[in-house]
Amino acid sequence: MDKAEVFQRIVEVGIVPVVRAASSEDALRAAEAVSLGGIPIVEITMTVPGAVEVIRSLVKQRGGELLIGAGTVLDPQMARRCIEAGAQFLASPGLDLETVAFARAQGKVMFAGALTPTEVLAAFKAGSDFVKVFPCNALGGPKYIASLRGPLPQVQLVPSGGVSLQTAQEFILAGAAALAAGGELVDAAALRSGKLETIAQNARSFVEVVRKTRGRAKAAAPAGVARS
Repeated sequence: MDKAEVFQRIVEVGIVPVVRAASSEDALRAAEAVSLGGIPIVEITMTVPGAVEVIRSLVKQRGGELLIGAGTVLDPQMARRCIEAGAQFLASPGLDLETVAFARAQGKVMFAGALTPTEVLAAFKAGSDFVKVFPCNALGGPKYIASLRGPLPQVQLVPSGGVSLQTAQEFILAGAAALAAGGELVDAAALRSGKLETIAQNARSFVEVVRKTRGRAKAAAPAGVARS
């Protein structure tokens, strides 16, 4: 997939499962579970032990069907290692302009982290494809996304923090381009106990909420008005 295709896949699916796990084996199982639940995307955070090798293994085994990215990428050096392992998108918890520039130069989709309007605008101007608003729940969740969308409708906002099945609909209606879902999707207790069907079912539920909410929003929009 080229960059445009990766971007489009993320927008179409609308959910980026964020995998934080205590072991590389758990991370691989989590990726399998969200895939079984109908989400062909997974973000492996650099907090996972052996994260780069997890990405490499997933790309080798599932790269043809699963879009694999790297999360908690803090600098260009870490970004390079992830890209060399096969990561197709990068995400950071904060705004590091050098990492954004590196991702652009490498032709990879970037989710730069930002929180304030100033940071969001800086990330957008630097060329970040998506802006991950983190921690979104700290500033009002869906209401904060709606507030940012007012003056910045051209920015592809992806809330992270506070995204759950209970808030997913509100975030989509507020204008989120996609949702970064962590523990509410990849349930840590279920992962530890090997209950992968729980995670798969969570994935199915998220897919259904996003699909239904986008459908209602499209039906309610005035003629000629498109939603992201």
